[in-house]
Amino acid sequence: MMQKYKPYTPVNLADRQWPNRTIAQHPVWMSSDLRDGNQSLFEPMNLDRKLRLFNMLCEIGFKEIEIAFPSASEIEFAFVRRLIEENRIPSDVTIEVLTAAREPLIRRTMESLKDARRAIVHVYNATSRPFREMVFGMSRGEIVEMAVNAVLLIKELAAKQPDTQWVLEYSPETFSSTELEFSLEICNAVTDAWGATPENRVIINLPATVEVATPNVYADQIEWMHRHLARRDSVILSLHAHNDRGTAVAATELGLMAGAERVEGCLFGNGERTGNVDIVTLALNLHTQGVESGLDLSDINKVARTVEHCNQITIHPRHPYAGDLVFTAFSGSHQDAIKKGFARQKPDEPWNVPYLPLDPKDVGRSYDSVIRVNSQSGKGGIAYLMETEYGVVMPRRLQVEFSAVVQKHADRDGGELSAADIWRIFSGAYLDASSPVGYLAHHLFEAGEQQGISLEIEMDGASRTIRGEGNGPVDAAVHALRDAGMNVQVTGYDESAMGISADGGNARACAFIEIAHESGSNYGVGMDENIVTAAVKALLNGVNRIKASQGSRDA
Repeated sequence: MMQKYKPYTPVNLADRQWPNRTIAQHPVWMSSDLRDGNQSLFEPMNLDRKLRLFNMLCEIGFKEIEIAFPSASEIEFAFVRRLIEENRIPSDVTIEVLTAAREPLIRRTMESLKDARRAIVHVYNATSRPFREMVFGMSRGEIVEMAVNAVLLIKELAAKQPDTQWVLEYSPETFSSTELEFSLEICNAVTDAWGATPENRVIINLPATVEVATPNVYADQIEWMHRHLARRDSVILSLHAHNDRGTAVAATELGLMAGAERVEGCLFGNGERTGNVDIVTLALNLHTQGVESGLDLSDINKVARTVEHCNQITIHPRHPYAGDLVFTAFSGSHQDAIKKGFARQKPDEPWNVPYLPLDPKDVGRSYDSVIRVNSQSGKGGIAYLMETEYGVVMPRRLQVEFSAVVQKHADRDGGELSAADIWRIFSGAYLDASSPVGYLAHHLFEAGEQQGISLEIEMDGASRTIRGEGNGPVDAAVHALRDAGMNVQVTGYDESAMGISADGGNARACAFIEIAHESGSNYGVGMDENIVTAAVKALLNGVNRIKASQGSRDA
C-alpha cells in the first residue's frame, strides 16, 4: 500500500503579479558547484579538480562562486586558503563560503577567509516545523535566536578583519516548507541584526531545499516575501531551487518573475538527490528569448567535458542544450522539417528553424550531427547528409527512391548509419552497380538543327559504337540507345554542381535522369567534371538499374 501524502497548502495571494511579468534581464548567477555540487558526489573533488572547475567557472563569467564548506573538512578549508594565498581569485569575482549557524563552525569558517579581498559568508539554519520539532526540538523563538546569534558572531568576527569586504547571506533552510509568516519573521530579524542598508545589502536566499509543490506555489511564496520583507531596498532576494519534482528550472524562472534577482545553482543540475537547479539551462533559456544570459557558454562541449571530469558524472545525451544528442534528429519528419528550415533561414533574421530552439553554433556545436540516420529516418535526413557532406543535391523523387534503399540497409543491419555509410550505399546503388551497358566514351557532332552523339559503350564484354540524334545530347543518347534495341523513355532530368568531389578531386557535375519502364521508373545518376559526360553516365546507369531490377524479378 502506498503512503498517504498531504498536498501543500497554496499561498493566499489573490492579486499575484508574477504571471503578468517576463524576465527582461539575467539574474546574478552564483555557482554552487564547488560546494553543494561537490558534497553530493560519491567521490568529492580533490584540490586539483576543484581548482580546475573554479577556473572554468571564472572563465565563463560567474562573479559569485560558493567555493567550499570550510568547516566540513581539511580539504575544504585548504582549498579556500589556496585560492586566497596564491592570489587565484579574479578581481571581479567574489568567493562565498557556507556555514551552519553554530559557533565553532562559524569561527572556523571566518578563519578560512583571512586576507580575502571580498567574501560572502552564507549562514543557514532549518526553519520548517518538522525540523523545529523533530530534529532540533526547538521553538520558533529559539530558532530565531539561533539565526540572530550566528549573524552577530559573524559581524563581530568580520569587524576584526576590516581589510575584507564582507557580505552576509542568510538562508532559512527548508523555506519552501516553512510557514511564510515565520520565514518573514526570521529574515527580518537577521537583516536587523546585521544592520542592512542599501549600501550594505544582505542576501536573503529562499531555498526550495526540497521541492514540495508546483512551481507556481514557489513563485507565490517568493512574491509574498518580496512584498513583505522589511528593508527591501537593503535586501538582495536570492533563489536556490532543488529538483525533487523535476521542476526546478520552471520554479526558478517563475521566482525571478516574482521579484528575485539572484540565482544559486549548479552547472547541468548537479547536487543533492535530484540536484540543484541547472544554471546552464536557465541561462540558455534566456538566450533563446533574446535576453543576454551573462554567461559565456559558446563552447558548451568544453564546459560539459570539464564538469564531467571534475564531478566524475556523465551528462545525459538528452540533457537540454548540452547533451550530445539534443541537436540530433533521427525521425524522418523531423529531418525533413530541419532541412527545409535550414534552407529558408537567413543570417540577418531571428532564428526560426523547426525542432531547433537554439542555433547549435551559439554553443559551439556544428551542424554535422544535427541530422543522423537510422531505421526511423526519412528522405529529408538522408538528403541533408548527402548535400552537406558530399554536395549531392538530389531531386525530390530521387530522395524518395533512395530513402527506400537506405531503409532496407538500416532495417537489415540495425544501428545508426553515418554519412560515409550513406555515401557507400548511394555509390553502390547508383554509381558502382553491375554494368551490362558500360560507358567508354562519346563524341558530339552537329546534325543540321539536331545534336548528334557517337556513343562508345561496352555490352556483353565487347565494345560497340552507337549513334543518335536529338534536340540535345541527352535526347540524342536516348535515340542511340533505342536504335540499339533499348527502349528508353526519359521522364525527368536534373543537374547540379557538386563542388569538390567526395575523394577530394576537382569540382564535379552531377546529373540525375529518371527513366520510365513497364514497372514504374528508376533514377540514374552520373558524375563527371563534364556535365554532358555526367548526363550520359546517368542515362546508362539508369538503364543498368532497370535491367538489374528486371533480372531480379525474372529470377
